[in-house]
Amino acid sequence: MTGEQKPPRARRLLERVRHARHPLRGWRRWAVVVGQGLIGFVALFAVVNLTLSLSTFRGEDPLARTVQELRVLWFSPPDGRPMSAAAFPTVYGRDLGPAPDTAAIHAFLEREAEDGVFLLDHVMIDRILKLNGRVDARSLPSGVYVGAHALGPDGLPLVPVTKFLAQYLLFPRHAYILVVPEEGPAIAFSASQNAKFGIDDHPDRLSAEIAPYTPDAYDFPSSGEALHEMTRITDDPDRVAGAVEALRAAQARLAQEGLTYGLLAPNSNTAVGCVLERAGAVTEAQRSSILLALRAPGFGAACG
Repeated sequence: MTGEQKPPRARRLLERVRHARHPLRGWRRWAVVVGQGLIGFVALFAVVNLTLSLSTFRGEDPLARTVQELRVLWFSPPDGRPMSAAAFPTVYGRDLGPAPDTAAIHAFLEREAEDGVFLLDHVMIDRILKLNGRVDARSLPSGVYVGAHALGPDGLPLVPVTKFLAQYLLFPRHAYILVVPEEGPAIAFSASQNAKFGIDDHPDRLSAEIAPYTPDAYDFPSSGEALHEMTRITDDPDRVAGAVEALRAAQARLAQEGLTYGLLAPNSNTAVGCVLERAGAVTEAQRSSILLALRAPGFGAACG
């Protein structure tokens, strides 16, 4: 250009894009545009969920918490495969040593529960089972807990990848209630569709299962659901002693209502939230908080 200043490179590139001839026309062009839009939306959704997953309920040392999570996910084996002998020393060796006894684990989890939200993961559960054969008050302090975990498959070939994706990119969580009595096994209250519990009648109906917290339980820690964020609601002996009967009443009430399961509500989180509100553990305002609405969709829905 003689006597004129050459346009900036960025502007030249923009003009080239604006005037470029697209090789596709008609519906094919719009199909590409829609596809690109969907990819962009999914990517944005994943980034938002990753940010939320790494910034909420992280405790006083979020970096250490993230390192622990990644170690647990790395060592958590698919269904039917044994836990690596290096798993527990790697994840908990600094805090508990390579082979702690039941009393040391109980004291550690008591401290964790007092601090608020803590992890009850696949590696820890495997150690507890090896020591005691079941989860009970010998290792996990007596109380009523709310657990929340990501959902993912437990079998090969998907689980090695999906357990990481489910934990960090899919922010919503599935909630359940865990009762650890002074005597006897821990008991889990899990809500979902009938089909998830192997019930053929009305497969889409919302129902609840109350079962010992064993590898056969619906919400037991496993490879695809290796990390459980636990919150102790109460450790009052009287409330703990009556918790299972209260949950059985909630199970019967849910069966009578005959609700159809929904993605947002009514769903498993709705059932858990309503049980907690009726027990006086949370208020309706707390159930309906924005963060809980994101983290546990349906948790704050109307109880009817």
